[in-house]
Amino acid sequence: MTLKNSDLDLSGEWKIQHFEVGEKRAMELAAAGLDDRFWIGADVPGDVHTALIQRGIIDPPYYGHNDAKSRWIEHKEWWYRTNFNCVKEMNAEDRFELVFEGLDTFATVYVNGHEIGKTANMLMSHTFDVTTIIRNGWNAVAVKFDPLSIHHRDKEQFDWSSYTKERPWLRKAAMNFGWDWGPRMVTVGIWGKVWLKRSTRAQLKSVYAQTRAASKQQALVDVTAEAASVESFRSKKRREHPISLTCDVRLLDAQGNEVASAHGLDVLAGQAKATLSVSSPRLWWTHDLGEPYLHTLEVVLYADGREVDRYSEPYGIRTMELALHNEQGESSFAFVLNGVKIYAKGANWIPADHLIGSIPEHRYRELVELSVEAHMNMLRVWAGGIYEKDVFYDECDRQGVLVWQDFAFANALFPDFNQDFMENVRREVENNVVRLRNRASLALWCGNNEIDWLYDMKSASGDITSPFYGELIYHELIPEALERLDPSRPYWPSSPFGDSHGMDANDPGVGDRHNWQVWHGSVYPRKQGEPPLLDYSVEGVTFKNYKKDMALFSSEFGMHASANRYTLEKNMPPGQFYWGSPEMAYRNKDTNHQKGILLMEGYTGIPQNIDEYMNFSMLTQAEGLRYGIEHFRRIKHRNSGALVWQLNDSWPGTSWSMIDYELLPKASFYYGKVFFHPVLLSLEHEPGEPLALWVVNDTLEPVRGQLQLRVYDFEGGNVYSSSYAAEVGPQSAVCVAKLNEAEALMGRRAQDVIVELSAEGFAAPSNRYFLRDPKEVALPESRLSVHVNEEELSVTVTAHHAIARMVKLELPLGRVRFSDNYFDLLPGESRTVRLRHPERGSLPLSELKVSAMNGREG
Repeated sequence: MTLKNSDLDLSGEWKIQHFEVGEKRAMELAAAGLDDRFWIGADVPGDVHTALIQRGIIDPPYYGHNDAKSRWIEHKEWWYRTNFNCVKEMNAEDRFELVFEGLDTFATVYVNGHEIGKTANMLMSHTFDVTTIIRNGWNAVAVKFDPLSIHHRDKEQFDWSSYTKERPWLRKAAMNFGWDWGPRMVTVGIWGKVWLKRSTRAQLKSVYAQTRAASKQQALVDVTAEAASVESFRSKKRREHPISLTCDVRLLDAQGNEVASAHGLDVLAGQAKATLSVSSPRLWWTHDLGEPYLHTLEVVLYADGREVDRYSEPYGIRTMELALHNEQGESSFAFVLNGVKIYAKGANWIPADHLIGSIPEHRYRELVELSVEAHMNMLRVWAGGIYEKDVFYDECDRQGVLVWQDFAFANALFPDFNQDFMENVRREVENNVVRLRNRASLALWCGNNEIDWLYDMKSASGDITSPFYGELIYHELIPEALERLDPSRPYWPSSPFGDSHGMDANDPGVGDRHNWQVWHGSVYPRKQGEPPLLDYSVEGVTFKNYKKDMALFSSEFGMHASANRYTLEKNMPPGQFYWGSPEMAYRNKDTNHQKGILLMEGYTGIPQNIDEYMNFSMLTQAEGLRYGIEHFRRIKHRNSGALVWQLNDSWPGTSWSMIDYELLPKASFYYGKVFFHPVLLSLEHEPGEPLALWVVNDTLEPVRGQLQLRVYDFEGGNVYSSSYAAEVGPQSAVCVAKLNEAEALMGRRAQDVIVELSAEGFAAPSNRYFLRDPKEVALPESRLSVHVNEEELSVTVTAHHAIARMVKLELPLGRVRFSDNYFDLLPGESRTVRLRHPERGSLPLSELKVSAMNGREG
């Protein structure tokens, strides 16, 4: 939200203090003249945990087991206070509203000692009319936060609520209560911006713009502005005639030039409407298909000819559809942007920190930048977090990344039979739809995460015996709200979901799919109503099962990998950084730690020390995701998207993330620069079977040239090479050639060679493969020479004697960007890696460590 000149920003330093419930009278602590000089300073936006960390009152909760030492915070009553000066003219035609973008969670708000309202929802903004309470000059605001237990301890508990039974009644980020990738950390505080909004005579309530049609020749943008008079009681009595409200609507290009407009629109029944016709429009595209071009939409409201309010925000002209059938009438699940079916490549987004209110804006920018760097074009905002802050959508709009937006209902039953709860949910839904519906990046609304699917599985297994509480939310309340407020954007009731024709909601033949056979061992196919089966074995969890998955759209799949060394060492007490330590176990919040061992046992072998664990788990994740995503992309005639679980971490743990908590990418991220590249060279192969050579083209232009195949031994000798003509149409995948394994090996053993695919005549990154799993490959010792150029912030690494497997560069610093990392080098081959940091011009290159799985510098 952009503040206007007439608004007063109340963010900044407030005061906080805690009390036992009922220890003090509320009106005593809310009193305007209370002496709070010796309360604790706290930033707003923010949270109590962060304020106490900054003041040294609690130990950093991500270090060791310290999160357990801060549990007391959630049991106290917390108060926030601030004061401000306001110039308020007598008898002015003004309305004053106090706006909170985020209150976590059960808050009572006081202004000048008067209680003005209560809130019960972290996941929306709250606005209070304080016109009659605000006074000219000095004013005081106080906010009391109740401990959650007061509001759920007497509530009914349901059969199912993952990770905690208390959360179904609480409209709060589900991950605060712990998840299988993060600890329980129940936050409290003012987590969004706060301001005093001043409106004179009239105000814009909302602006809705939707691109009705878009082509190269013309775009039609429908704009609806909702406006209302804000006259006070006194001014209404004085005025003989009602105020005349009119609007001007303008669309400006990036240089500020007007490209379409409508002037003098009357506000009738609270609305002014216009259709803007834009000739030869510049459309908004994802970064991989074009330019994410942003216009500026401007709406000016006039009262009796005098400007009284203004809306001015970026706007991307684009159309978005969800195609559930292809041209042949077969089931599909494909996003269509500006008439072009896209292949969605990306990841699932969880909150960027457990302490949501204190996340710095640069963290959002850097995570979206990294997504673009890895050629991702879609992020799914997962239901167990929040409707993200504006900065997240700003960056996705600006950088050309689509957003799949879940509503905040994850893995539980919810009391849709309760009128008060449903009214709370309705306000939450409407609030967030109105806030986000003009976003170019917003591609899809989704009702919940996994609830429809898991309700069936848990009912079949006997874990749930109750009705489907919550069903009315996803199948009635939300779609009804979207029909009124955002009818042009696709809605999907759940993820995974589909009209399954007897199969369960995770059927690969309909809708989207979550593949948790890999890692979690879920056995498929499964019919609706059948008890679920789990296969916790090497064969049950292996990523080789991805090739059996013929999903139309893969919206969740993945596997664990270690965080980077710096991230782990920084957050562990001395002496605990070793494989199998209690602290390492504490970093893994998954319910069954054996799954990762089984996955590595079947692929790399079981690690014996911390370095092997970091290397083996990262290699398994990277190669596993490549195996799955290249399969999904090769069947792009059927599959239209692959979203990895998960992009990021909310704390420094071991998880499915591709980027760890310190914003250091794992090996899978660097692999992703290849397997998500718009033009992919892919080898499809299983031991003893032919080598199938593929070119996958996601671009809008044909690809023509030569596909080169080279086979090397580990000493760099050329075993086999050949070249194949490649002609691949736009947005298609072609198997260019097949050859027998024996022909490519030329008498060598498959476990002693590496295969390289490269392109000539068209742009595509080279791709290398081993023909056997790492546990079957005996790598000779390699030696690395390293040349550091401190002036250019670059490092050149050369391999000697033998191939270097998974060359890794490490610095004891977070947020470092390496242009490449975790790569293989043939003997004699060099690679120059450039380094940068978003805030540092120099880096401690003297502390750089360079290693490989089978060699080190020397």
